[in-house]
Amino acid sequence: MILGIGVDVVHVRRIAHWLSVPGLPERFFHPDELSSARSRGTSTALSLAARFAAKEAFGKAIGTGLRGVRLADIRVINNHNGRPDMRLYGSALEKFRALGCSSIHLSLTHESDNAIAMVVLEA
Repeated sequence: MILGIGVDVVHVRRIAHWLSVPGLPERFFHPDELSSARSRGTSTALSLAARFAAKEAFGKAIGTGLRGVRLADIRVINNHNGRPDMRLYGSALEKFRALGCSSIHLSLTHESDNAIAMVVLEA
């Protein structure tokens, strides 16, 4: 049973600006996300924009937005085939469990200017 659906779009230049502010990316991203994105060289901002859109889409899917959720507690990873997946920790995991969710479906897409994410939460 579907418990929530969320969609979000992020402008890549917003994230590119964040990367120029010391300490700001660490507020929004899990350390592994930052490491992975930075290894992509010129695609760093694009990769992080998709991940930030996923976090926002998660907030919409849980129905409360990201109030009370530490953004670094949401980690977007790619499996061995490149498929995106989401790992939750701390505050995000608590919200997920409180809703009775058991699985997350995540889709990401991006181009030079924008990144979009869709999250479906299922019981």
